[in-house]
Amino acid sequence: MTEHSPGASRGDDDRPGLADLYVPFRPRYARLVTLGLAGVVLALTVVLIVTFPRLAPGSDVLGDQVGFGLVGGAIALFCWRQATVSARVDPQGISVRNLVFSRRLEWAEIVLVRFGEGRPWAQLDLADGDTLAVMGVQRADGARAEREARRLATLVELHSRTPRDD
Repeated sequence: MTEHSPGASRGDDDRPGLADLYVPFRPRYARLVTLGLAGVVLALTVVLIVTFPRLAPGSDVLGDQVGFGLVGGAIALFCWRQATVSARVDPQGISVRNLVFSRRLEWAEIVLVRFGEGRPWAQLDLADGDTLAVMGVQRADGARAEREARRLATLVELHSRTPRDD
């Protein structure tokens, strides 16, 4: 299991430049797949709505068309939400937007960044004993995800330093 703790020592060659640290965390592959899927679902929904009256001639199909539109729209909305998961960082803290919930944290609230084998995304251990998934850093992105987890751990370390760091 790979854990990235704020106090862990890393070589300077691992550290990105200061300006690069504040780039938002976003998954790459999940974003591409879900945006593509949303496009396909919307296109097929439109085709189904337009062709459905020809498939059932003489019947009142408006209710079915509305139903298809609602289901297709709901699937596309879910895909869009998945494609927009992210974590935005600034000198004060991090704003995590996951699939369902969003949360803002100050740096002092974060104790540890975990991204070990078997974890689908990075996880923050918080000072109050809770944990928070960061779906903006996803295992599916491979080596890029490892670099992003290290960058997140670097930010936690940078913003949790005190004059006397025990």
